Amino acid sequence: MTPDTWLFLQVNDLAVATPWLQPAMAGYARDGLVVFAGLMVAGWWIARRHADRRAMAAAAWTPVGMLLALGLNQFLVALVGRPRPYGALPDILVLADRSFDPSFPSDHAVVAGAVAAGLWLVNRRLGLVAAAAALLMALARVYIAAHYPLDVLTGLVVGASVALGGWRLARPALMALLERIERTRLAPVFLPRPAAGPTGD
Repeated sequence: MTPDTWLFLQVNDLAVATPWLQPAMAGYARDGLVVFAGLMVAGWWIARRHADRRAMAAAAWTPVGMLLALGLNQFLVALVGRPRPYGALPDILVLADRSFDPSFPSDHAVVAGAVAAGLWLVNRRLGLVAAAAALLMALARVYIAAHYPLDVLTGLVVGASVALGGWRLARPALMALLERIERTRLAPVFLPRPAAGPTGD
């Protein structure tokens, strides 16, 4: 038995022993990506409120980096072709909706890792919140028996690596694009409106 399988079985035993937690973990594993969408909106709002061009560029990059990471992951998934745990291990508790898609790396973890890394570039506190949500997503995907631990850990690394590495390449172009946008009617989407000055009599 590999360490990855052994650790999966420990988490599966935890799922068996915590029936009260199963609905919450299954719900988050299934629908928790909505949380990351909300966090990206929060990142845009924070960057806009502080009128921080670098943070706004990072906020704009975050969904792009996430999509690039997810696209790259499709090649990795097809290349490795690892079966899901419920397709390889008998007598385990399965809370996931069964799928014929390969298991490694986890798409959910890739998205979570990319968003967490992107939001870390926007705002450190928000990045920590997103990182906690990403780790919980990784645990939840193993808890419901959709993935092995190595699937989700690799997914987090892939997502974060693409987001951070891509940012280094995309940052100059994004900053230049924002400078141009600030001179157009779209400027209020990225920068707060200036406060109205006092009016004379």
